[in-house]
Amino acid sequence: MPSAKGSATASARRADKAATVVLACIVGLICVALVAIIVGILVSGAGKLFDINFLTAKPEQFKEGGGIGPELFNSFYLLLLTLLISVPVSLGAAVFLAEYAPEGPVTTVVKTVIEALSSLPSIVVGLFGFLFFVLTLGWGFSIMSGALALTMFNIPILVRVIQQALEAVPRDQRDAGLALGLTRWETTLHILVPSAMPAIITGVILSAGRVFGEAAALIYTAGQSAPALDFLNLNLLSTSCPWNVWRPAETLAVHIWKINSEGVVPDLTAISNGTAAVLMVCILLFNVLARFAGRRLARRLTAE
Repeated sequence: MPSAKGSATASARRADKAATVVLACIVGLICVALVAIIVGILVSGAGKLFDINFLTAKPEQFKEGGGIGPELFNSFYLLLLTLLISVPVSLGAAVFLAEYAPEGPVTTVVKTVIEALSSLPSIVVGLFGFLFFVLTLGWGFSIMSGALALTMFNIPILVRVIQQALEAVPRDQRDAGLALGLTRWETTLHILVPSAMPAIITGVILSAGRVFGEAAALIYTAGQSAPALDFLNLNLLSTSCPWNVWRPAETLAVHIWKINSEGVVPDLTAISNGTAAVLMVCILLFNVLARFAGRRLARRLTAE
């Protein structure tokens, strides 16, 4: 007769195999769903992906043949401004919470608030941005209003991700730096941040993809109009100047929502599918390039 110990071991192995199969099936279904979504979007908009006129021309209303040139530029411009504001602020806040903030009820409350804000619906951020930036400060529908609204949307996520990345660095590295005579700031700057850089870059990538495809927060802040842009115009007060942060700026995601809600474009399906495909490709390319740059930066900073 098999021993009780042997039976328990065999039962545990069967349970482990069953759990492995179940988890593998779940992961497989998720991967299939994601691939199906991506392929479906790219195939439906493939005809517009390589159409230079579509990628550079201004959108049209009440007639066919419009493009997404201003929306494409506005999306990248807003993303750049948002990251320029939110990444340094988030990095500083995360370093303070991970390395300098004393343990206590105040720090615990701050961390809890950050976690709560990271799950705040984007429509709420957009409405706050509309009430504060657009109306109270009088900035109107503008790139600056949209960038600051996205910054509020982005900072809690980045702070939490960067804080976890810094806390994941082994304690031995901190102690070694301090034992060599480095100050806490020098240890953080030259040891902790470089060691955590891969995770930090991953967090920035994830937040950037979320920001790039955001629509709800921008409808109420950056606006739903896209003036024709003149890249030779350097008048920062002109609505046709691409670099004017006080002009309205419709993005790709907002453009998809707008044309589908208004229905004034004759070739609505082709424009909507093409814009969605361009948005998907931009996010995928951004992620690939950012991961490559992150690995290169991590190797350079850590001398590995």
